[in-house]
Amino acid sequence: MLAWLIQIFTWWNGQTLNTRFHTWRFGERVGTDEFGNIYYRTKGGAIDPALGIERRWVIYSGVSEASQTPPGWFGWLHHTVDTPPTEETYAARGWQLPHLPNRTGTPQAYRPSGSTLREGARPAATGDYKAWQPGA
Repeated sequence: MLAWLIQIFTWWNGQTLNTRFHTWRFGERVGTDEFGNIYYRTKGGAIDPALGIERRWVIYSGVSEASQTPPGWFGWLHHTVDTPPTEETYAARGWQLPHLPNRTGTPQAYRPSGSTLREGARPAATGDYKAWQPGA
């Protein structure tokens, strides 16, 4: 019951009822990524007359956060590539790190040394800072 209420009254959690209906009526599932996001295109790869290209979209798993879209799917969504990652044989190199969503505003956000938000004691000032004084 709560999931339906969230779907009715919020647009940032997964999909709205309108998006669910549109996806059911016109969408064709293409694949899923490692975050659980589901990718769709118009049925049969039909060209949208208003856009002149195939319409593609994503239903996010949980909060709608665009930085959760991995690079391969990002390229497919934005028509940079025609082949979705589910139809490719690409394997990541050993030196490539896995994709991470933007963590700004979360406890996992990057906080450099000296940041007031970083845990622990802040390092002492080095003495190379001279405060500005008017007329000096």
